[in-house]
Amino acid sequence: MIRTGRARGALVGGEAKAMARADEALAALRVSGTVRPIAPFTADALDAWPITLPAAVRRVLLEAGGIVTVDPDRPEGDTDTYRFGPAAEYASRAFRDGYWGLGERGGDHLQVMVGVDGTDRPDWGPVLAASFGEDGDVWVLAPTFTDWLAGLVAPGSDAGSAPTRAGGTGASATASVSAVPSVAVAEGPDAELAALVGRGDQLTDVVDLAKLPGYPCRVIWEPYYSLEFATADTGGSEIEAAICGGGRLLTLHSVVSGDFLGRPVRRHTVPADAGERAVSELRALAAEFPARVALTPGCTDGEMDRWPVRVPAGIREVLREIGAVRISGLPHLLLLPGASEHQVSPETHAMLGGDGTYWPLARIDYGPYTALAQIRLDPATGAWGCAVSVMSTPDTLREFPDLTLIAESLPDLLLTFARLAREAAAREGAGAGWRPEADWLFPNTGEAWPRPVPVEEWAGSADPLLAAAAELPAGTHGVDLRAVPVPADVSFHRAEDWPYRHPLKRLTFPGAGTLVLAELEEG
Repeated sequence: MIRTGRARGALVGGEAKAMARADEALAALRVSGTVRPIAPFTADALDAWPITLPAAVRRVLLEAGGIVTVDPDRPEGDTDTYRFGPAAEYASRAFRDGYWGLGERGGDHLQVMVGVDGTDRPDWGPVLAASFGEDGDVWVLAPTFTDWLAGLVAPGSDAGSAPTRAGGTGASATASVSAVPSVAVAEGPDAELAALVGRGDQLTDVVDLAKLPGYPCRVIWEPYYSLEFATADTGGSEIEAAICGGGRLLTLHSVVSGDFLGRPVRRHTVPADAGERAVSELRALAAEFPARVALTPGCTDGEMDRWPVRVPAGIREVLREIGAVRISGLPHLLLLPGASEHQVSPETHAMLGGDGTYWPLARIDYGPYTALAQIRLDPATGAWGCAVSVMSTPDTLREFPDLTLIAESLPDLLLTFARLAREAAAREGAGAGWRPEADWLFPNTGEAWPRPVPVEEWAGSADPLLAAAAELPAGTHGVDLRAVPVPADVSFHRAEDWPYRHPLKRLTFPGAGTLVLAELEEG
């Protein structure tokens, strides 16, 4: 469990404030005409919970196990019920993801939840009202549980700073905050927040709950998936929310399943010296784990000069040092030409654009199917661009044109392999075995789907690459790879208006993989 440190003096002062707020809320509850308590918990029941209760929360729960509120503006008998903890049989499964669901508000059907992460805190908190979906509605109602409770049962008191209805609070509901990509936080200046998000996730946004401008505070946010376009599968996307860091951080992770992506993501930044770093880290891994990681020598500039493609300086610095990367559990990356694993049929070669448009790296097997990992090249400029994995069985590629964007560049791919090896070594050291995550290297094995669009949608674009693509024959579809996660699955045949079973003519990658375009056979 992630926690943030606090000075003991601040904690003691916070405990006194929370206890005073708890006493105020309980006193108001005893005389309230619109809020009544639910049967309290026993001390033994609270001791059996899998979390440590702050003293102020414990005081409340020993007198009220929840509350029932009656809203005078709603029909008679229409109530909201909030339960402050689980029944005994559910205690071991409760409080997951750092929060406890208190109940649903009848007025707007938002789920009310309270943060319970951290044992060194004087109170639970914050309290949120949320509905997670494509039209996500998230409000932070109060900084702590006792603030929320006091405001609910004694709204006229000094404690009642949080109105009970998110979205219907009039002039007081003016505060808002935008969720930000967790990758931006991971790479940002706030070391404490960066430690909470780790490396960050491209489909996860976060909210710093310690720096809100006021309460109630609306969270401006939307999921990364879209339910607006049909796919070949039944969509099952959802949001996984969590509160961590002792109530400091709200995380909102989009699980994109069977639906298309709906908006751009913030990718991890590829360092300018990615090639140098990759060589250094791979060599370190090979020295530490010789049974798991092996490298072969690279080649000279003279040899590269004789290749049928131009080799830019940034790629040369890698290929001078490393010719192949063999990591147990991952496909072998064979960076130099001539490997038998690089061979594809003439039909596949033509569908991939032909000579000078790609540089093979690895054969990837998945059951009876194969894919070819490759770097996309720009024949006009000689640039080496993104790394993709493309189905290499001709009939499969022709009928089901699938590929996966696996890296922004060759150095980026090598850094990713080094990271996966380092993570596998850590797992093995912890007794879990050496298991690099490799399924994502094969097309359409579970990564998010960007939506392929008919290229005529790009007509009139100010982007010259998009405008040029719009001139291709009708039926051509494209995906702009600049705004999608890495990895991401591009599955053209799942597009709503893709002609059913119409065979692929070829895939092209303008701008060394800036776009990917799928042209159809005529007829």
